[in-house]
Amino acid sequence: MSAPTYRSRAAVLWSFARPHRRTLVLGLLLALLGSAMGLATPMVTKWVLDSLGADGSLSGPIVALLFLLVVGAAVGLWQWILLGSLGERLVLEARESMVRRTFRATVAAVTGRPTGEFVARVTSDTVLLREAASSSVVSLINGSIMLVGSLVLMGVLDLVLLATTVGALVVVSVLFGVLMPGIAKAQERSQEHLGKLGGTLEVALRAIRTVKVSRAERRQSEHILGDARAAAEHSIHAVRREAVSWTIAWSGLQLAIILILGVGAWRVSEGQLEVSALIAFLLYAFGLMDPITELSTNVTALQSGLAAAGRIKDVQSLDVEHDPVPDTVAVPDPSAPVLELTGVSAVYAPGAEPAVKNIDLAIPRVGHTAIVGPSGAGKTTLFSLILRFLEPQSGELRLAGRPYRDYRHSEVRKRIAYVEQETPTVGGTIRDNLLLTHPDATERELFAALAEVRLDDKIASLEDGLDTPLTNTSLSGGQRQRIALARAILRTPDVLLLDEATAQVDGLTEAAIHECIVRRAETGAVVTIAHRLSTVIDADRIIVLDEAEIRASGTHEELLASDELYARLVEALRLGGTMAARPG
Repeated sequence: MSAPTYRSRAAVLWSFARPHRRTLVLGLLLALLGSAMGLATPMVTKWVLDSLGADGSLSGPIVALLFLLVVGAAVGLWQWILLGSLGERLVLEARESMVRRTFRATVAAVTGRPTGEFVARVTSDTVLLREAASSSVVSLINGSIMLVGSLVLMGVLDLVLLATTVGALVVVSVLFGVLMPGIAKAQERSQEHLGKLGGTLEVALRAIRTVKVSRAERRQSEHILGDARAAAEHSIHAVRREAVSWTIAWSGLQLAIILILGVGAWRVSEGQLEVSALIAFLLYAFGLMDPITELSTNVTALQSGLAAAGRIKDVQSLDVEHDPVPDTVAVPDPSAPVLELTGVSAVYAPGAEPAVKNIDLAIPRVGHTAIVGPSGAGKTTLFSLILRFLEPQSGELRLAGRPYRDYRHSEVRKRIAYVEQETPTVGGTIRDNLLLTHPDATERELFAALAEVRLDDKIASLEDGLDTPLTNTSLSGGQRQRIALARAILRTPDVLLLDEATAQVDGLTEAAIHECIVRRAETGAVVTIAHRLSTVIDADRIIVLDEAEIRASGTHEELLASDELYARLVEALRLGGTMAARPG
């Protein structure tokens, strides 16, 4: 994926800010009003001093100063709350946008990157976006106007002193212009390494048991901390450049003030400038630090936000699943096989070798179909095609006699239940995990599904029952496997897909799953990727895959007598089953 351009990054920022442009305009007006109050204060101070010199009344200028103070504070408070609230809303909207895009994306697009990178995008990058898309532009405009306004009013007071001030500002601006791009680049690289750190850390924590058994804690820590150190190195580089920038800015302004004092004092002594005008000019000079600080800070924030926008655009550019909008609703054909694959070939990347090729397969509405084959034969790819995680390069899939293109992705998956080999669980309780597929299921239905996998008594014995948090300590791996199966069969699906569901479970779990497969096959279609001999033997039909093609099909007895590869696979399954049954 090509790196986002400055224009595309700015477009991402504007896409979040555009719906709130009225709030941004109001924030700008408030900022300008507040700046006007600040710019008026030195002139009112001059008024006070002139009144003292002329023995005039001080009530007018004092009331004016109090008015500027009160109104300026109220305007500043309103603006702060307004833009601060807007920034938080923008962060929420950016997170919503990325989370929704990620879950709408294709499986290949999401699994092609470490999970931690997505976490970093949604958490840290959106925070960088907040200032850039909300207050930075307002502050840049306001700071620029305040700077120009200060210089104009300083010119009204004395042109010679103004020339002295402008000379110092030019030097400071040139140095800032040289240093600021390096700061933004260093911050961008720091964020990139933070994203890598999140991805690596997430993967390592998932494999914490393997890491500890392998005595690799130190090595993994060093590997992860490499990105942390790189992020810190770039951040330190940015801090150093910022420190140099601000030191130059402060020193430049202090030098300007010294020059103003010297030149101003000389002009006062020559009778060319009033003392009150010099004091007002000095107040403006001291106040110049505010717009300069505002400008430089928000330029940095804007650059960091643009870098974050580039990474957010990466997420927004993920390939998503596109649903057809058929003219008519697909009407299933009750006489057709529940699933059909005709001449199906598929690849995972352009130019790659086919993961499956020329697949012709029909799954009947009732019965158990087992798929066997050596590693890399294409078994999981078949499931990915059936579940529409992967689109075929050629050929056609049909569900209940209708082409897949006539269905939305959700309609296909509504008819198919799936149990993954790793049986991942979602955060929350046992109830939350069971309701993932059918959120409207009743408690009676939940316990009926648990009973079918021999887990109802276990769940009922827990102190919090279905509301027990599902963790590695509350249930064993085999029990979590059965939770996943119960979730799949909670409502009777047209097709139940089991991806090596008994490959790594204990005998009790295997027996429970086996019984469930037998019962489900009596009333619906069950398709399993089989790694246990017990699953293969009882199947009504067995499909043998080899080198991405269907090599043979038939019953266990037929294939045992006619296919050499199947006979070798059965022998391996038999040995695996025997070994699995032995006590450890």
